[in-house]
Amino acid sequence: MTSQTITISISIHNSKEKVYEFASNPENFPKWLAFIQSVSKKSDRVWNAESDLGKIEIELSPENEFGIIDHKVKLPDGTKVYNPLRVIENGEGSEVIFTLFKMPNKTDEEVNADSELVKADLKTLKDILEK
Repeated sequence: MTSQTITISISIHNSKEKVYEFASNPENFPKWLAFIQSVSKKSDRVWNAESDLGKIEIELSPENEFGIIDHKVKLPDGTKVYNPLRVIENGEGSEVIFTLFKMPNKTDEEVNADSELVKADLKTLKDILEK
């Protein structure tokens, strides 16, 4: 069985390398992800975060040249959520692409609300990187 997904993207007038460098650094998460207040390093690829959801754990994909910032978020109840995130070249700028999976326990309205939150976060990322 497959899950319903929503793909959300935004163009950013900055190089793929600079967008990837900023967006993949967990220390920058509180600057552009509205639901994260703070982060602390647990290990090379795992970070703890204080969030609107409570204490969460974020496991990041290894640093790479392909612009992949996939990550798994462990929620306070132990649920793990996979979040595919990509930065790709788009002309002289870049495109940031996030795939939102509909969780089995979420209504369509909740998924649409989550989608709007992701769009707002990507807009914040764009605003920061286009200054």
